[in-house]
Amino acid sequence: MTLTEQTGDERPTATRPSEAAPATPAAQQAVPRQQFISWAALALMTTASVANLRPAPSMALYGLAAVFLYLLPAVVFLLPTALVSAELASGRPGGIYRWVSEGLSKPLGFLAVWCQFAMTIAYYPSLLAYVASTFAYVIDPRLADNGLYVALVIVVVYWAGVLISARGTKAVAGLAGLGLVIGTLIPGAVLVVLGLVFLAQGNPSAAPMDAGHVLPPWTGPASLVLIVGNFLSYAGMEMNGVHVSSLREPGRQFPRSVFLATGLVLLIFILPALAISWVMPGEDLSLTAGVMQAFQGFFDHFHVGWLTKVVGVMLVTAALGGMLAWLAGPSRGLLMVARQEGYLPPVLQKLNKNGVPRNIMVAQGVLTTLIALAYAFLPDVSSAYWIFSVVTTQIYLVVYLLMFAAAVRLRKLRPEVEGGFRVPALRAVVGVGFTASLAAMCIGFVPPEQFGGQPLWRYLLIVGGGLFTLGFLAPLAFLKFRKPHWAAPDCADQERHSG
Repeated sequence: MTLTEQTGDERPTATRPSEAAPATPAAQQAVPRQQFISWAALALMTTASVANLRPAPSMALYGLAAVFLYLLPAVVFLLPTALVSAELASGRPGGIYRWVSEGLSKPLGFLAVWCQFAMTIAYYPSLLAYVASTFAYVIDPRLADNGLYVALVIVVVYWAGVLISARGTKAVAGLAGLGLVIGTLIPGAVLVVLGLVFLAQGNPSAAPMDAGHVLPPWTGPASLVLIVGNFLSYAGMEMNGVHVSSLREPGRQFPRSVFLATGLVLLIFILPALAISWVMPGEDLSLTAGVMQAFQGFFDHFHVGWLTKVVGVMLVTAALGGMLAWLAGPSRGLLMVARQEGYLPPVLQKLNKNGVPRNIMVAQGVLTTLIALAYAFLPDVSSAYWIFSVVTTQIYLVVYLLMFAAAVRLRKLRPEVEGGFRVPALRAVVGVGFTASLAAMCIGFVPPEQFGGQPLWRYLLIVGGGLFTLGFLAPLAFLKFRKPHWAAPDCADQERHSG
C-alpha cells in the first residue's frame, strides 16, 4: 500500500485538449512522458501486496477443504473487489475517500478512510502475535502459547516500529520489499517442496486427502466462520487498482492482470496450507505458530532441525517489514483528508520534523497497547489471535460495502467520466461483492467451533464492541465535534506535494 494510494492522486491534474495552452518547446520538455508497465508486472505487484504465509495455519485445520475455503471468497469477494476498484481508480484517481465522498457523501467518505485506518488498530496485535509466536521458535518454543510473553512482544515491537517510522527512514520501503522474498516466497516454496518430499517417502498425511474431505464438515453456522478470515487475507487487492492507468491497453490487459494475480495469490495461500496439513494434525496446530510448527516437523523429520531458527528469523523479518510499511501509510492518509476537511483536531494533525504524523501514531499505539493486554487475559493465544483477526475484518468490510455502493451510484451520476477500464455487468458484479461482504460481516459474529467452550457474551462483546467503537463511534464523534478552524487545506496541499 503506497502513500499515493492512501492519500489520493498526487499527479498534476490533466487539462482537456481544448483548455490547454499552446505548448512551447520548454513546456514540452517539462512534461514527463507516460511510463507504462506490463500487465504481468502489475499482477506481480498485486500478488506481493496480498499474499503471505500468516493465514496458512488457520486453513490447514481443514486439510483438503482449505482449497474450497480459499476459492469461495476469491470468486465472490476478491474478483469483484479488484474489478470495481479498477474502474474507480482509472476514472477517478484519488483513492477510497474520493470514490465514496463523490458517490455517496463526504461524511461517508470520511467513514471509509477512517475504517481503512482503524482496522490497523486491531490488525497490529494479530500480526505481532504471529511475530511473537514465530520468534518463540528461535528462543524457546514453549513461549508461543504464553499470553504474557505475546502481549509483551506486541507492545515492545509496536513502539519500536513507531520510533523507526518517526525518523522517516527510507530503509522501511526496502525492508518491506526484501521481506516479501525472504519471508514469504522462499519459505513458502521450501514448505511445499518439503511437503511433497514427505509424502513421496510414503509418509501418511496428517489430514485426509480423499474426495470425501473436499468440503469442510458442516457443524452449523460456526463452520462458515473460517471463511471470514479469508476475506481479510484478500484485503488490499483494491489498492493496486490505481495503477490501471499505467497499462497500455487497460480494458484488455487489466482483466488478464487480475486473473493472473488471483491465480498466484491462491497458489501462495493454498499450497503452504496443504503442506502444513500434511505434517501437523489439526488438534495440535496453533493459529499463531502453526507455520513454525510445520517447519519444525519437517526439519526434524529430515534431521536439519537447526534450520527452524533460520526460517523463524526470515518470517519475522517479513512480518516486521510489512508492519513498518503499514504503520505510517494509513495514518498519513487519514491526516491528508483530515487537514483538507477539518475532521481531526489540530493536535492530531501535527507532523514531526520528518513529516510523520507522530501524534496519530502515538494515539493509535495507546489503543494497540490496551488491546495487546487481552492476550495476557484471554484463555489462550490462538483464541485472542482469531478474535482480533475477525475484528480487523469487520472494520475493513465497512470500507468495501461503501466502495461497492459508491461504484453503482457514480456510474449512474457521472457515466460520462472516461476511464481506462469499465466493469462489464457492473450491477451484477457489485451485487455479488456487496452481498458477500455483508454476509461475511454477519458470519463474523458467530463464534468459531474451535472456541465453542468460551462464553458467547465475551466473544460478541469483543467483536461487536470493537466494530462499533473503532468503526463507527469514533468517526461519528469526530464528525459531531468537528470545528471549522480544524481545516488546514493549505497545509494539506503543501504536504501532498512534498510527500
